[in-house]
Amino acid sequence: MPLLLASQSPRRRALLSMLTEDFTVRAADIKESGYHAASPKELTLVLAKAKAEGVFRECPGETVIGCDTIVELEGRVLGKPADEADAIDMLSRLSGHRHQVHTGVSILYPGGCEQFTETTTVFFSTIPKNEILSVCKTPEPYDKAGAYGIQGWAARFVPRIEGCYYNAMGLPVSALYRALSCAGLL
Repeated sequence: MPLLLASQSPRRRALLSMLTEDFTVRAADIKESGYHAASPKELTLVLAKAKAEGVFRECPGETVIGCDTIVELEGRVLGKPADEADAIDMLSRLSGHRHQVHTGVSILYPGGCEQFTETTTVFFSTIPKNEILSVCKTPEPYDKAGAYGIQGWAARFVPRIEGCYYNAMGLPVSALYRALSCAGLL
């Protein structure tokens, strides 16, 4: 059964293609700032469901996968940086600390819904200030929660993680495979 990915993220598209090539992309049009939850982890599921529902309303006979990833540092959400100063601040706060990357996934299909969250703990070594300033002059930090992608520049400062590496990229591949398979959608 073909899938609809409710995301414009090129990383999610590449990760979903590890499971199937039989999908299309249709970005959800929601204002993320209008949603709230009791915790950052719960917020990912609220946003994933809102994205999936938005696309499912337009394509009710399809199987829609909505996702949202949030970086949490000491209870605070680090979204996509608004500007260079915001990116510098985020990376400076992440430097030398561990944090959580939460991804919420909502799968809507005719007659059903599967939802789950996945958490990965990421450990950062100390990032020299000149490296933070340098990367913030490039486009890399600005389309990613927490101002970094584990698969990019930041990889040199991540000595270890606990949990799913692909979740830290924005799509928990193994957990998604299990959910889709158990629901008979793959």
